[in-house]
Amino acid sequence: MNDSQVSEQVTQMVHFIRQEAEEKANEIGVSAEEEFNIEKLQLVEAEKKKIRLDYERKEKQVEVRKKIEYSTQLNASRLKVLQAQDDLVRAMKAEAEKQLVSVSEDGDAYSQLLKSLIVQGLYRLKEPSVQLRCREQDYGLVEGVLDDAKTEYMAKVQTETSPEVLVDGQTFLPGPPEEGTPGPFCTGGVVLASKDGRIVCENTLDARLEISFKQNLPEIRKQLFGITV
Repeated sequence: MNDSQVSEQVTQMVHFIRQEAEEKANEIGVSAEEEFNIEKLQLVEAEKKKIRLDYERKEKQVEVRKKIEYSTQLNASRLKVLQAQDDLVRAMKAEAEKQLVSVSEDGDAYSQLLKSLIVQGLYRLKEPSVQLRCREQDYGLVEGVLDDAKTEYMAKVQTETSPEVLVDGQTFLPGPPEEGTPGPFCTGGVVLASKDGRIVCENTLDARLEISFKQNLPEIRKQLFGITV
C-alpha cells in the first residue's frame, strides 16, 4: 500500500470517528435534554403538589377557625338567652316575694294560715316538745291559734297527748323586706324545731315559696319559653 492509499484510508477513518463522535454527542445532548425536561417536570409537579397541599392545609385552618368562631358565637348567644331567661324567672320570683308581703295583711285569713303551718310543722317533726319562733308582729296571732293547732294535730296523728309547744318570746324572725335595706327578712309563717334544736322545720312563707318555685320550675320554664329543664 502506497502513501496515497494510506493517507486516504486515514482520512476515511478520521471522518468515520468524527461522524461517530458527532452522533454520540447528539445522542448525549438529546438524552440530557430529555432528562432535564423530566427532572424539570418532576420539580414543577412537586412544587405544584407542595403548593396545593399548603393551600389545602390553610383552607382547612380557615374552616376550623370558622367553625370555632361559629361555635363560640353560638355558645355566647345561648348563654345570653339562658341569662335572659334566668333574669326573667328571678324577676318573677322577686315579684312573687313582694306579693307575699300582703298575705299577712288579712288578719283572719293569715291566722288560719299560721294555724295550718303550725300543724304541718308539728306533723313533720312529731316531737313531744317543740320550739316555735315567729315574727314579733305575729306573736299574738300565733298564741291565739296555738291551742286549735295542737288539737288539729292530735286528731291528725290520732293521739290524746298534746305536744308541748314553746313559743319564743325573746328571739323573733326578721320582719318583712324593706326597699333598699339589705339583710334577712321574713314575710310570715313560723319555724319549728325539736327541743334540742337538732331537727328544724322552716315553714315560713318564703321557705314555702322557695320549695314551690323549685318544684314548679320546669313547668314555669315550659309556660314562659316552651322548654323543659
